Amino acid sequence: MRLDTGAIRRGCRKSEIAGFRQLCRAELDHFRNAAKADGPLIVGCTQEAALFGEEAKERAGTMEFVNLRETAGWSAEGAKAGPKMAALLAAASEAMPDFPFVTLSSGGVVLIYGRDEVAIEAGRLLAEHLDVTVMITRPAQIMPPATTLFPIVKGTIRNARGYLGAFELTVDDYAAPHPSSRNALVFKAPRNDLTSRCDIVLDLSGGTPLFSAHELRDGYLRADPRDPAAMLRVVLRARDLVGSFDKPKYVNFTPEICVHSRSKLTGCHRCLDLCPTGAISPDGDHVRINAEVCAGCGQCAAACPTGAATYALPPADALLHKLRATLLTYREAGGSNAVILFHDGQQGTALIDALARHGDGLPANVLPFIVNEVTQVGLEAIAASFAYGTAAIRFLLRAKPRHDVAGLRRTIAMADAIVVGLGFSGQRVSTIETDDPDVLGDVLRAIEPAPAAKTPATFKTVGKRRDLLRFALRELHRVAPAPTDVIALPEGAPLGAISVNVDGCTLCLACVSACPTGALRDDPERPVLKFVEDACVQCGLCQSTCPEKVITLKPQIDFRAATAPARIIREEEPALCVRCGTPFGVKSTIEKIAAKLEGRHWMYPAGDKRLDVVRMCADCRVVVMSEQQFDPFNDIPERAPPRTTDDYLRQRENKD
Repeated sequence: MRLDTGAIRRGCRKSEIAGFRQLCRAELDHFRNAAKADGPLIVGCTQEAALFGEEAKERAGTMEFVNLRETAGWSAEGAKAGPKMAALLAAASEAMPDFPFVTLSSGGVVLIYGRDEVAIEAGRLLAEHLDVTVMITRPAQIMPPATTLFPIVKGTIRNARGYLGAFELTVDDYAAPHPSSRNALVFKAPRNDLTSRCDIVLDLSGGTPLFSAHELRDGYLRADPRDPAAMLRVVLRARDLVGSFDKPKYVNFTPEICVHSRSKLTGCHRCLDLCPTGAISPDGDHVRINAEVCAGCGQCAAACPTGAATYALPPADALLHKLRATLLTYREAGGSNAVILFHDGQQGTALIDALARHGDGLPANVLPFIVNEVTQVGLEAIAASFAYGTAAIRFLLRAKPRHDVAGLRRTIAMADAIVVGLGFSGQRVSTIETDDPDVLGDVLRAIEPAPAAKTPATFKTVGKRRDLLRFALRELHRVAPAPTDVIALPEGAPLGAISVNVDGCTLCLACVSACPTGALRDDPERPVLKFVEDACVQCGLCQSTCPEKVITLKPQIDFRAATAPARIIREEEPALCVRCGTPFGVKSTIEKIAAKLEGRHWMYPAGDKRLDVVRMCADCRVVVMSEQQFDPFNDIPERAPPRTTDDYLRQRENKD
């Protein structure tokens, strides 16, 4: 593997660079000396991380490891990979903040759900380690065990919920066997709608999984009962699920800025639509995220228009800092035509490793960028990457993803509309869906060189994801080849305007009361409806709330919106109280009400002065009614008595 220390020094100007041939063997003393020094230390090798960690166990400063060999040096283009190595080292120097955990506790109570003797055999393997119950669904001939080591019952799981340490199952057709069963288990009378609780569910039924995205459900293990090796693997996994386990709290949630609903009317439901595990549920005006069930796909955080849901591994601003270090260092070290390859640590790392060891490796201009889940990447990261000078972005996905990736596809569609609208030609953002390392290499090498921003941005910002998105888009617009002020976006985008049919708008201002971000505003001095596009998150609450149904969403990005004043959508002359002159409503609306009441309602005969109270403010209306000693219940026209149930029954009998 060739080491271009010159390129690395150009990219990492503030670092001390030292190159070696056998740092983990003959030159180990050099590492020991470096480990004694203060300050952060980055080692460009992961294979001997355990050895280096042992040698530096007394070290006070931080130490990071970067895989330069499989990701850069072991490549047909390894001689040109110096700028990439510098970029990878610079990315590792960006410190990632700590993230919170939730604790799952399991007492080892396992329910083995099967259809035949395979489930019972799994129970025998686990009986010495866990508290076992075997449930057979629709059993045929099951021979009674000579010795009862664990309960064997029959039943069918109708519904399942929960997670490791807290599963709750609804069971139908439940029955225990008669202890006198002879050559086959004979079960008692079945019962329905029973509840079973356990810590672990081992599903060997071979039927439909009990959970959506079942591979992401902690404590739920599933295998094909016809595959003995698969059954043995899940049995071994189940055996170890006893005790307390720390699980990352993937998503931080701020309910105060959630725009799910107001006044029992639904607005935004992006996260509810995207969550593959059902960890998100409505909870009044906002949603609730069950951290124990959440599997960390991050689609809710990527789609959340307000930043109420934010990803924690790492937060959006830390991810942008790492992208900035990667791309700016790559350019300073002499690299060009950078392609960011977002991948996860399981499938992605394995494919890259296989490609390096058995194929041509990654091209020199492809910068692998590892994330916890590819679906966590939001529009702000894509916009910032292009602003920092990347030429293209690829997302590495499994050929058959473990969960729906609709959220990522929506993000890519929005990003594609923006970069194309700003003059970036060609296919700049797309996915690579494969489990074959050779296919990965072929697709990456087939990416045609495309011009990036001529003068990349260098901004570094912190804050909430919504603010990061605004800033990244503004910088991207500034460095774009063909800056365009307004670009239409796909439906569901978190940016946009509203369209109002002003002829049908009565200025009731219900939309203003419902708007959670202040995008819609009124004026206490006059009847007016204003709109601030920069504050709109396209939650749809105004559309749901409008009684006249004259509001529609208009997803778009207007790069002038950040500095634009509030736009007046509709304005009318105020209604002035005919008694005191105080403005109290919309003149046209008051006149319409008066016209509908005059002569058509018993309280307001045609030509009667009583109609003037409609044209008065609330205070004057009370005063006048009191002066006139008006009794709204006096002189009520006689009406037919109210109909009762007996009246309706008699009417039905007469028809029959």
